[in-house]
Amino acid sequence: MKELIRQIQDLQEKAGRTWGLLDLDTAKVQLKSLEEQMGNPDFWRDQEKAKEVGKQAADLKSELAVWESFNQEADDLLEMAQLADQEGDESLSGEIGSKLEKLEAAFSKMEFAILLAGPYDKANAIVAIHAGSGGTEAQDWSEMLLRMFVRFAEQKGFEVQIVDEARGEEAGFKRVMFRVIGRYAYGYLKSEHGVHRLVRISPFDAEKMRHTSFALVEVLPEFENLEELEINPDDLRIDTFMAGGKGGQSVNTTYSAVRIVHLPTKITVSCQNERSQKQNKETALKILKAKLHQLQLAEEAAKKKELRGDYQSAEWGNQIRSYVLQPYKMVKDHRTEYETSDAAGVLAGDLESFMEAYLRWELAQSDRFAQANQE
Repeated sequence: MKELIRQIQDLQEKAGRTWGLLDLDTAKVQLKSLEEQMGNPDFWRDQEKAKEVGKQAADLKSELAVWESFNQEADDLLEMAQLADQEGDESLSGEIGSKLEKLEAAFSKMEFAILLAGPYDKANAIVAIHAGSGGTEAQDWSEMLLRMFVRFAEQKGFEVQIVDEARGEEAGFKRVMFRVIGRYAYGYLKSEHGVHRLVRISPFDAEKMRHTSFALVEVLPEFENLEELEINPDDLRIDTFMAGGKGGQSVNTTYSAVRIVHLPTKITVSCQNERSQKQNKETALKILKAKLHQLQLAEEAAKKKELRGDYQSAEWGNQIRSYVLQPYKMVKDHRTEYETSDAAGVLAGDLESFMEAYLRWELAQSDRFAQANQE
C-alpha cells in the first residue's frame, strides 16, 4: 500500500508542476474577469464581441474543470490509500491500483497541453487555403482540405467562420480564408502551414488517370492588442465590390465586400462574409495587421536562421504532407516522418496524431536551437 501511496503522490507532484507550466492560476483570474464582463448590463450591446467573450469563458471553464476534477480525484484516492494503510487493509490495493492507472492515463492526455506552450498557441487561428496550378482538380483538393479542417475544429469544439472565398468554376475553391475560434486553435493548426500534396484517381478525368494536386495552407495566430500597430493610410488601397456567392452569383446588391492591399508588401486581404461593408473592412484590417505582424516575426526568425546557415524559403517549396489515395492509401508528414494508412480518417478531421508528432518535433528543433546557441 505504501508503494501505491508514493505513486499517487508522485502523480500529484507532476500534476502540480504541469498546472504551473500551463499557468492555470492566471487562467482562473482571466475566467473571473470574463465572467464579470458577462455580468455587465451592457455586455450584449456588441453581440459579436459578447459571443467571443462567452466562447473564451466557456473554453477556460472547461479546461479548468478537467484539471480541478483530476486534482479532486487524486486527493480522494490518496486519502483512501492512506486510510487503508493505517488500518492495514490490503484488500483495497487492487481497486486503488486500478483507479491510479485510470488517473495516470487521464494525466497523459492532459499533459499534452504542455506542448502548446508557444507565445501565441492559445490564440484563435486565421487559415487560408490557396489552390495550386491544375484548375478544377486543385480547387477540389482545396475544398477537401477545408472540409478536413472544419471537421477537426468541430471535434475540438472550435467555431469556424468563413471570411473570404473565391469558388472554382466547376468545383472547389481557388482560395478560401476562415477564422478558427477557440482556446489553442492556433497551437493545433500551426502544424498545417505549408504545401499539402494529393495523389488520386481524378473524379474529373474521363480516362480515370492518376493526378497530383497541390494546395498551400497558411496559418497565423489572431494576435491580440494590435490596435497600437499603426499603418500609414497612404500605404493602403481599399477596393469595394459585390460579395460573390456559390457559382459566382452575388450575395447582395450592395458593394459590401472589401479588399485591402498593403502597397509596400503587396499583401492583400479580402473579406466578404460580414453583414456590412464597415464590418468587412474592420475584419480585413484586423487580418492585415496580423499578417504584417507575422511577417515581422518571420523576418526576425529568418535572420536568426541565416546566421546559423539553415534558412529555407517557405511557401510553395515547403511541402509538408502527402495524401496518397491511389494506388495505395497513406498520409505522410515529411517533417516528422509520421504516417498512417487511414487516409479516410485523416480527411475526416482525425489530425491530432499528426499535430502531436509535429509539436514534439518542433520542441526537439527548439531544443537543438538552444544547444546550438550555447555552443
